[in-house]
Amino acid sequence: MSTFEALSLMFGFSMVLLTLLSVIVSITKNGKK
Repeated sequence: MSTFEALSLMFGFSMVLLTLLSVIVSITKNGKK
């Protein structure tokens, strides 16, 4: 496994985590209304 593949894999994983976090935050904000 090359360094570029590892970096792209980590980048994609972090993007998924960020998307999940923003979804969870929006859900909790809507639930507290």
